[in-house]
Amino acid sequence: MIDVNYIFQVELNKDRPREKWRDADRYSAKLQEAHQILWSKPLPNGELFTLEKISGKRLRHRSKLGEFILSSDRAVPSFYNKVSLQKMLPYLLEIDKDEAQSFWELSETIGGMAIWPAVKNNGNTINQNKCFGRNRTIIADRLDLTIECIRRYYSGIDSPLFSTFSRYADFFGLFETFKGYIDFFVFQDWVSDDYTSVKIAPPFDEFKSLPVPSTKDEYMKYRQCIMDLIRKRNQRIDRLYNTPSSSF
Repeated sequence: MIDVNYIFQVELNKDRPREKWRDADRYSAKLQEAHQILWSKPLPNGELFTLEKISGKRLRHRSKLGEFILSSDRAVPSFYNKVSLQKMLPYLLEIDKDEAQSFWELSETIGGMAIWPAVKNNGNTINQNKCFGRNRTIIADRLDLTIECIRRYYSGIDSPLFSTFSRYADFFGLFETFKGYIDFFVFQDWVSDDYTSVKIAPPFDEFKSLPVPSTKDEYMKYRQCIMDLIRKRNQRIDRLYNTPSSSF
């Protein structure tokens, strides 16, 4: 049973001081269980993609399709709490704390989560290559831009993550097409009705520069767009799995 309002990071650390918080992706048994429930289901080819829990809060599928070790990704950055960005973008300190907190909390629900292959394959993992860090800022950890890169991958179009995705072709091959991937992971509200485009929040300039809001107004537009997408995904998950929000 999935509670789409459950805030994994907060609940995991509710009895710990903030400086000693643990990463829900790595330590939350509830998040691991939610991924297991949600993504153990038939693939587009009809084969059942069954996930089992293994150590380190990872999940494994093993069948004639191959072996896949997967781990969670808290995939939506609110930017607000990143100290390095606060120094670079002082307007972040002007954001109303309640507005910032509501965005962050929503991003920590299942609608803001993704799951990726967890084992390195001739280079960094997908999660590592989309995050902030050396030579990896062009995605800025944004889920909408990651989905755009996935769209381009299935279409054979280059993107900052194309070579990374190519190393995990067996994983993406499970879903056959971009539509197959989107439907499997319940991202229908993040794309157009015909699956030909991704709903991308501002700012975005075709991966030419760091896609982080540069003004307060731009931040609020980014916040509004991404919160709307997370809410819609949560609502769709709730409907599809018929799980009352008080039951997880």
